[in-house]
Amino acid sequence: MARRTAIVGVGQTFHRSRRPDVHIGELCAEAVKAALEDAEIHVRDIQAFVTGNMELFEGRYVQDMWLADWIGAVGKPGIRVTTGGTTGGTLASVAFELVASGLYDLVLAVGFEKQFEGDTRAGLKTVADPLWIRWQTTGAIGYFSRQARYYMKETGAPEEAGAMVRVRLAAHARNNPHAHLRLDLESVEEVLKSPYLIPPLRQLDMCPTSEGACAIVVASEERAARMARRPVWVKDWTSVHKEAIYVRGGRHSVADLEMAASRLFRRNGIQKPMEEISVAEIYAPSTWAELEWLEAYGFCEKGTAWRLEEKGVFYWNREFPVNPSGGVVCTNPIGATGLIRVAEVALQLRGDAGPRQISRKPTLGFSSAWGGSGWTVAHLLSSSKD
Repeated sequence: MARRTAIVGVGQTFHRSRRPDVHIGELCAEAVKAALEDAEIHVRDIQAFVTGNMELFEGRYVQDMWLADWIGAVGKPGIRVTTGGTTGGTLASVAFELVASGLYDLVLAVGFEKQFEGDTRAGLKTVADPLWIRWQTTGAIGYFSRQARYYMKETGAPEEAGAMVRVRLAAHARNNPHAHLRLDLESVEEVLKSPYLIPPLRQLDMCPTSEGACAIVVASEERAARMARRPVWVKDWTSVHKEAIYVRGGRHSVADLEMAASRLFRRNGIQKPMEEISVAEIYAPSTWAELEWLEAYGFCEKGTAWRLEEKGVFYWNREFPVNPSGGVVCTNPIGATGLIRVAEVALQLRGDAGPRQISRKPTLGFSSAWGGSGWTVAHLLSSSKD
C-alpha cells in the first residue's frame, strides 16, 4: 500500500528574462536553499534528488552530472527527468512516487531553465516534420494562434476575451514578487494595443521566456509529522500522454487534458470541481489556452469560460481563483514551470502565499503541466490528511 506523502518545503528564485549573474548550478542552488530553509532542514537530511529541465533548449545534456555539486546531491541517489513542457509536473510526480513507494522519507525535486544559453526556437523547429506538419514550424506561437482561432470560432468569444485573461493575470502577478512579468496592465484596451504575433494571438497573450528554478521537499507521513512546517498532503496525481496528436478532425486535440482531469476527479469522488476545489494553478502558455483548458479540465461547461472571465469569476479574491501567481503567461522557466504550479498550490493551502493568498480558506488545490506532444500531468493537493 502506498504511503501518504506531503510537501514540507517550497522554494523558488526570482524569475527574470536573463540571469547572467549565475550559472545553472548557482541558479538551482538558490531554489534548493530556499526550499530547505522553508522546510527547516539541512541538505544532508535529503535522501534522494530529482532534477530536470528542457535540455533540448539549452543544448547541454546530462546536466545532472555536474549539478550534483551545487545542490548537495553528491553521493546520493538521483534521477534526471525530461518530458518536454511537462518536465516540472513530472518532477513532482517522480518525487511523490519515490516517497509513496517507501524507498525514501525525504526527497527534493528541482526544476530549472536558463534558455538564453541555448536556442529555444531551434529546439522547437527540429521536432516538427517539415512536410506533414508545416504549420508547427512556427513553434508554440503557431500552435496557440491556431488554438485561439478555433476557440473564438466554436464559442463565439470576441477577441477581447483573451485580453480580459491577460488583465487578470497581470493583476495576480503584481502580487507575486517571484513573477517575471509584473506589468501595470489595467484595461483590455492596453492589451489590444500590443502587436500581433499571428492573429488573433498578440504578444501579450503569450508566455515569456524566463530563467529561474523551483524546488520542493517531499516527505513521508512519518517524517512530515516531525517537521516544523505544516505539511500539504498529496492526494493524487496522474499523467496522460497517449493522446499525443496535434490535430484531430481538422483541429487541435485537448483529449489529454480531459482524460487527466476526469481520471483524477473520478478517483477522488469530485463531481463539481469548481465548487469542491479551492484554487487551480494550470499550465496554460497563452491566455486563450487558459480559457479552453478550464473547460477541458471540467471546471466549466464548454464555451462558457470566457463568459465567466467577463464576470471576474477567476480572480484571486473571487469565486474560483485561477493562477493567483500570475500563471505561465507571466513566468515561464520551462523546466520549472510545471513544478511552480505545484509549489504555488502548496503555498496557498498552507496560507503562506502572502499578497497573492486567495480570500477564502483553501482546502483542496489542483495543479497541472502540459507539453507540446499532447502530454498532461495533473496533481491534487489537500490541506488535510483525510
